[in-house]
This record gives sequence, C-alpha cells and structure tokens, in this order.
Amino acid sequence: MQEDDGREPDYRFTLANERTFLAWIRTALAVLAGAILLHQFGGVVQPHWPLLALSVAMTVAGLIFCCGAYFQWKANQQAMRHSRPLPRSALIPLAAGVTLLVAVVAGLFVLFR
Repeated sequence: MQEDDGREPDYRFTLANERTFLAWIRTALAVLAGAILLHQFGGVVQPHWPLLALSVAMTVAGLIFCCGAYFQWKANQQAMRHSRPLPRSALIPLAAGVTLLVAVVAGLFVLFR
C-alpha cells in the first residue's frame, strides 16, 4: 500500500483485517491437509477415483481460499482507507459449498462401503 492511498484506518481495524486473512489461510491449509489425506487414503480404497477426484477438488479449493484471502484482505484494506463499506466476500459461500461437498461424499462413502 502506498502512503498517499487514502488515510490510515484505526489500527484495531487493520489488525482485525489481518486476523481474518490469517483465518482464511488456516482454512486453506486445513483443506489442503484434507486433500492430502484423501489422496493417501484413496489409494487403499476401491474404487479410489471418487476420493481422488474429491482430493483434486479440495486442492483447487485450498488454492482459491489462499488467493481469495489475499484479495479480500487487500479490498477490505482499500475500503477502510477510503471510508467505504467493506466488500462482500465470495469465500464464505465457497467454504460452505466445499464443506457440503465433503460431507456428501463422506456420507455416500460410509453408506455404500
């Protein structure tokens, strides 16, 4: 951020924005860890393609969370510097969708195994 890019917001808001960014990074790391677990587990389960497909989808979701966290942090920081409302985040519906997908696949796996 440049110094002439709006006014510096209250440090508490900046720190809250950074904590939110770090929470999304933790979420991305957890999703990536789950993807690795499914990939390892998928090799011993037959058929293994559903778990491997879910592993790839979770890897992509983790990458999206990581990139989205940065862009959301930056957009929030800009909005605070210019006294504008904070933008909506697309990460929240995506997180809900990924969680739903994992729950459905896990439920189907338990039912039909």
